[in-house]
Amino acid sequence: MSRFLPIDRATDFLLPPAIQEWLPEAHLARYLVEVVEQLDLSALERAYTGRGYDAYHPAMLLSLLIYGYATGTFSSRQIERATYDSLAFRYIACNRHPDHDTLAHFRRRFGAEFESAFVQVLQVARENHLSRFGTVSLDGTKIHANASKHSALSYGHAEKIEAQLKAEVAELRQQADAADRSGLPAGMNLPDELARRETRLAAIAAAKDKIEARARARFAHEQAAHEAKLRARQARAAATGKKPRGKEPKPPQPGPRPEDQVNLTDDDSRIMPLSGGGFEQCYNAQALVDTDSLLVLATRITQAPNDKEQLQPMLVVVQALPDGLHSPDCLLADNGFCSEANIVACQAAGIQPLIALQRDTHHPHWRERFGEPAPLASEATPLETMAHALKTRVGKARYALRKQTVEPVFGIIKAAMGFRQFLLRGLARVTQEWTLVCLAWNLKRMAVLRP
Repeated sequence: MSRFLPIDRATDFLLPPAIQEWLPEAHLARYLVEVVEQLDLSALERAYTGRGYDAYHPAMLLSLLIYGYATGTFSSRQIERATYDSLAFRYIACNRHPDHDTLAHFRRRFGAEFESAFVQVLQVARENHLSRFGTVSLDGTKIHANASKHSALSYGHAEKIEAQLKAEVAELRQQADAADRSGLPAGMNLPDELARRETRLAAIAAAKDKIEARARARFAHEQAAHEAKLRARQARAAATGKKPRGKEPKPPQPGPRPEDQVNLTDDDSRIMPLSGGGFEQCYNAQALVDTDSLLVLATRITQAPNDKEQLQPMLVVVQALPDGLHSPDCLLADNGFCSEANIVACQAAGIQPLIALQRDTHHPHWRERFGEPAPLASEATPLETMAHALKTRVGKARYALRKQTVEPVFGIIKAAMGFRQFLLRGLARVTQEWTLVCLAWNLKRMAVLRP
C-alpha cells in the first residue's frame, strides 16, 4: 500500500474558488487593501475622463504598487507577472491582470498623489493609536540613482572632447568640399559621420550649459557665505578693538571647475561618497522616523551628500503636516546634522533637539554613564543648553533611541525589501518614488503593530 498522497493535477474544483479564501486573515495583502480602500482617492478618480474602456480603479493600482514595493517587486513587468503567479497579487488585483504599461503610466502620472496617500496613512496610524509621533529620529542614506557613474562627464573632459570633435568636423567638411575623395576609407559615409559628430557636439554643449548653471548657483551661495563671514569678522573686530586672529577668508572663484560633472543619463543625480568607501551615482534620501513605532513621519530627497543643511528643510515638511503629526516633542540626529542654526531652528519650532556634538568615545568610564552634569548656567546659549541635556541620564537614554530606530528602517528597506536603486529618473520623480517606498514600509510596519 502506498504511503504517499496521490499526485493529481487534473481534478476540477467541486465549487468555484473564492479569492478571499486564498489568503490567511492576517496576511499583509488583506491589511493593505483594507487601509488603501479607506483613503480619499477622489483626486485620482477625477483625473479619469471616462472616455474609452473602463479603467482599473486607482485604489487597486495603488495597492498593487505598494504591495510590490513592500515585498521587493518594484518593476511594473514583475508586478504584472506576479498577478498571474502570486496569490497575494491575484487577491489585490481581483483576479485581473493590469499590463506593465498601465502600471508604469499610473506610477509616472500620479506620483504627486502618493504624498497625499502617505499623509492619510499616517493619520490612520494615529487614529488607531499605533503611534503618537512624539520623539523622532532624522537621518539620511545614499540610494543609487538609475544611472551609472561612468555616464558622468566632467567640464574639463567635455572641453577636451569638444575640441577634438570640432577639429574632426572641420577636417570632414574639407574632405566633403574636395573634388578628390580617394583618400577616404572604403565604405565611409561623410554625411553620416558629420551628423554623428554634430549630435555629440550638441549633447556636450547642453552638458556644459548645465555645469555652468550649477557653477553660477554655487558661486552665489559661496559668495553669500563669504560675505557673512566677513561681516562676522568685522563685528568681532569692532567689539574687541583688535584685529581678529587667523587669515581672512578667501573669496570664492566664479565659473565651473574642471572636475565639475553632469551625468548624461540622470543629470539630477550626483556622485556621492558611500559609508563603506568609494563613490557612486546617488541621491541622498532623508527620513524622519518615530522612535515608538518606527513609522516614517516625513521624507525628502536631496542632491547634497552632506546632511548639515537638511534639518531645516525637513522641519518645513513636518510643519506642513496636519494636526497631530506636525509637532513632535523631541528630534534626535547624529553629528552630521549638528550646527547652531539647526539647534535654534528646532527650538523655534517648539522641538527639543538632541543632536550629537561629536562621536562618542568607546568604553567610557562608568561614572560618565551614570553621573549627572553640573547645573546649567542661566545665560547658556542654545548650543550649551543642548550639550547639557545630552549629558544627563535622561538625555543619554533618549538619544540612544536614535540608532535603533532610523538606521534599522533604512536597513530593512535596503536588505529585507530589497530597495537599493531608484527606478525613476529626475529629482521630482525620485522624490515621488521615495515617498512610495516609505508608504510601503509604513503599511508593512502597521500590519505588524495592529492589535
